[in-house]
Amino acid sequence: MLRQSSVARVRHELGALEASAERAGAALACLYSSSDEFEAAQIEARRAAMWVPFQVDGMRVVLVATAFAAAVALAAIGALAAISL
Repeated sequence: MLRQSSVARVRHELGALEASAERAGAALACLYSSSDEFEAAQIEARRAAMWVPFQVDGMRVVLVATAFAAAVALAAIGALAAISL
């Protein structure tokens, strides 16, 4: 009786292991249908990575515009102060 249950358990574990291996194989399957499609995806990823440093978010634009406006205002105040002396 004990031997039959251990054999059944081993068969069950073996079946689970095979199912797991099949799922892992499906997960590792290639996403691209051809090498041309894969190379095109690589080129697109490289092009996207090249433009990342040149992208400017909205907060930086606001900060630069504010700093520029403050510098212009200080220059105008200084020019008015120099004229009135």
